[in-house]
Amino acid sequence: MNLNDTEDQIALGNLVRSICADHCTTAVVRAMENDERGYPEALWQQLIQAGLLGTLIPEEWGGSPISMLENAAIYEEFGRALAPLPHFVSSVVSALALQRSGHAQWRQALLPAIASGALIVTPAWLEPGNAYAAAGVQLRAEAQGDSFILSGEKRHVFFAGAAHKLLVLARTGAADTAIDLFLVDRDAPGLTLRRESSMASDTQFHARFDRVTVAAAARLTRDGSGWALWQDVLHEAVILDAARAVGLAARALEITVAYAGQREQFDKPIAAFQSISHYLADCATAVDGARTLVYEAAWAHSNGKPFHTLAAMAQLFAGDTARDVTAKAEQIHGGIGFTLEYDIQLFFRRAKQGQLNWWDSRYLEELIAAAVLDRGEPVSVADPFL
Repeated sequence: MNLNDTEDQIALGNLVRSICADHCTTAVVRAMENDERGYPEALWQQLIQAGLLGTLIPEEWGGSPISMLENAAIYEEFGRALAPLPHFVSSVVSALALQRSGHAQWRQALLPAIASGALIVTPAWLEPGNAYAAAGVQLRAEAQGDSFILSGEKRHVFFAGAAHKLLVLARTGAADTAIDLFLVDRDAPGLTLRRESSMASDTQFHARFDRVTVAAAARLTRDGSGWALWQDVLHEAVILDAARAVGLAARALEITVAYAGQREQFDKPIAAFQSISHYLADCATAVDGARTLVYEAAWAHSNGKPFHTLAAMAQLFAGDTARDVTAKAEQIHGGIGFTLEYDIQLFFRRAKQGQLNWWDSRYLEELIAAAVLDRGEPVSVADPFL
């Protein structure tokens, strides 16, 4: 296993860092907080021009595919810049789900549009008061002639106000995993969207489905196979979400190191005090460990090795690291770290919210524990438990 950055990873990282430096300053991030659209058009257009919306989509469907290692390099830079983008929900999660659905009509119709930036698709998965497991999906899809009637609620639907379609997980049977995926137009009659508040002040929506009629052709999976597909998709996607958390933590640490070197107490920088310097050492160690685990998962994916447990481990550790590092950064900044005028709070709020958006820590621990105890998949490529 070679986890050294390749020339392509370095080049992609530098490209995205340059784009974000020009079009995603913290002033832009602040301007997008609680914004109905939620992302800066100039940044989105730059990513379109650079061909970065189809990096997980095959060429036959209009994409420009690259390895998971190279995608991780992109997402690490997104994390550093706190880039508010629908890239993850549309070009990663929804694009992967469409590819694996086996629905040739929708693949051909939607994937090229996603890759070109002409179409944004966002998943509608989590529900008020319900869990991350299959039993948490209670929105119903009832067959009625050549259509389905969707009734229920979803929350944490990212960028729904700007999306063209929602990828909805709906219950089609009594079994826990009897779930299918449906494509629903954002302006479908009976669908009501309402902005939600979040710790990160990012763009999330509550969606109410009041007997929304969906054509049978918009059902992407059959016979309750949607949950298994969804789990497979998220195992791939969380590698990139973990890379984003690593980038966020690394940038927060850089900001804090610079602050500790400039802020003086008793006529010397606070970084000179052992308590502060040891905190920074612990943070640097954690960030480096998280990055290594993320890129191990990306390497396994890129080389056709088992990666599901590694992906869960990477997401768990990177999420915890981002939360812990940004919390420590707040403490080192002192009282001003909690004021809106300083940027470090932007990182802290997003780090904590990031642990709730997809799989939370408890669910990730369950996935990892199942792999360790049931031995369904090696814990790592080498499987140290053998």
